[in-house]
Amino acid sequence: MDIYHVWCDPRSGTSDLEFADNVAAYMARLQSDGLIEGWRLMRRKLGLAPAGLGEFHIMIEVRDMAQLETAFQSVASRREPVESVHFAVNSLVEKAVFGLYRDFPDPVRQHGEERF
Repeated sequence: MDIYHVWCDPRSGTSDLEFADNVAAYMARLQSDGLIEGWRLMRRKLGLAPAGLGEFHIMIEVRDMAQLETAFQSVASRREPVESVHFAVNSLVEKAVFGLYRDFPDPVRQHGEERF
């Protein structure tokens, strides 16, 4: 499983629940279209987070890089039905930071034959 991470802040004046509702609608669309496997929205607690990361953290789970690329292609098309829900989130976000992580060790990883 690969996990695409987004850390961000809502734009000034944006309600936290409006932001959460829009993220939920966007992620639900991607999941119902088979473009992602799952997702979570989290909020920083007690101000504890590394400097530079936003108040909110979105984790998007995909099977593999092929599924992630398909999701990116769908969103990049800027066409409905995904464009309106993408815009509803993107227009409320500022200071976004992204990361891509994977489960480890990888399922294909062999142990004992490594040369480094």
